[in-house]
Amino acid sequence: MLKKGCATILGFFTFAFLLTPATMLTVEKIGGTSMSALQQVIDNLIYFNRIEETFYNRVFVVSAFSGVTNLLLEDKKTGKPGVYHRILNGEDFHTSLLELVTRLKQINQSYAPLSLNIAIADEFIELHISKAQAYLENLVNILASGYVSREGILQAAREILASIGETHSAFVLTNILTAKGLKAKLVDLSGFDDQRPFTIDERIKDAFSGIDLQTCVCIVTGYAKGTEGIMREFDRGYSEVTFSKIAEILKPEEAIIHKEYHLSTADPALVGLENCKPVGYTNYDIADQLADVGMEAIHPKASKPLEMNGINLRIKNTFEPSHPGTLITRSYVSALKRVEVITGIDKLMLIDVFDPLMVGNVGSDLQIMQLFYKHGVSYTFKATSANSISIVIWEADFKQELITDLQAAFEKISVEKVAMVCLLGSNMDQPGLLAKAATALAKNDINIVSAGFALRKVNIQFLIAREQFKTAIVALNEAVG
Repeated sequence: MLKKGCATILGFFTFAFLLTPATMLTVEKIGGTSMSALQQVIDNLIYFNRIEETFYNRVFVVSAFSGVTNLLLEDKKTGKPGVYHRILNGEDFHTSLLELVTRLKQINQSYAPLSLNIAIADEFIELHISKAQAYLENLVNILASGYVSREGILQAAREILASIGETHSAFVLTNILTAKGLKAKLVDLSGFDDQRPFTIDERIKDAFSGIDLQTCVCIVTGYAKGTEGIMREFDRGYSEVTFSKIAEILKPEEAIIHKEYHLSTADPALVGLENCKPVGYTNYDIADQLADVGMEAIHPKASKPLEMNGINLRIKNTFEPSHPGTLITRSYVSALKRVEVITGIDKLMLIDVFDPLMVGNVGSDLQIMQLFYKHGVSYTFKATSANSISIVIWEADFKQELITDLQAAFEKISVEKVAMVCLLGSNMDQPGLLAKAATALAKNDINIVSAGFALRKVNIQFLIAREQFKTAIVALNEAVG
């Protein structure tokens, strides 16, 4: 992925998309890191290369400001507990909420130069968190009674807390744009004071039912309240799901995700800025392959409604507004046989299940998968031989209970830490590619633990030792990138 400092490579791209006609509706998602650079968001996303009549007919779905959801729930990377974990562990959460109010007010103050009305913004967040505190206190009291399931109550607490971050960021951006003279409308899907039992789709339809999109720019909360509970199924990927559902309902000509980097042919942090470039075009299948190794262009459950409804998705770099970014479509296939992306992940575990009774035995794989299903563990790679089945999972999903059950059912279970490097492309079925990639790894003394690809050959995967991950990415980028 390419950071904002990368040189712009336009190649065969066109600037036509920038000249957006007033009639062209777009639904756009702004990530948390981008939101924290609010001046650039306003300059590069709202105003860039637009005349007055093209400001509108745009819907922006916003994430919370960077780090806020971590304070509310838990740190996504380190696991450091937030307010939610105080409730989870039966601890006092009021101090944490007060610290949160202080932090959100600090964020408000930082946007005073952008014409944010600080007094109104501070009053808004104080009132909002005061209401949230009352709801949470009720939940904690019910939880303490012991008469109800912990799971349902804790899930409700998680939903309430998650909604705070996006409600705050959406309010702040709307206030600033209004102060600048734009007709900006806040569309709050958090349903904080709305007791109507809407599903998420029903809430979105209701919220947009009275809005003339051609006369305003909509700023929408990335959190959406629904009877099904958006976090119950999607957890921290919920804002992209909201974005996707809005696009599915409004049917825009294009959906756009603004990130702090380009979707690139390789990670510039590993191969260097000069040795990679933005991916121009790809398809939803490749987006799914990226998500499978943690390099999400879009949450896979958010991409499906877009793909099924034929809505094109563009991934853009917030800090390079003139660059067209990556266009993801349902039907794109590269005219040239080539590798589009070289990527991977170094936080995987290889579980090898060996039993001499497997050979010729129908159902061994099924038995293994039933145990994986029992423990709620998904896999990213599988390889088989006569007497063994090797399965790769995310290290974060590893459960000793699963290993114990496998050991009870099969003769020998081996577990080791591994990394995976992948070649991805919509049309890379070219003779010699596998040999060229394997040779590049061998020349760098990288042993291939396992390898595989499906019939469609959109993803060629190599399992290697973790300590050789960076070397492998660089070697493959030089050989086939």
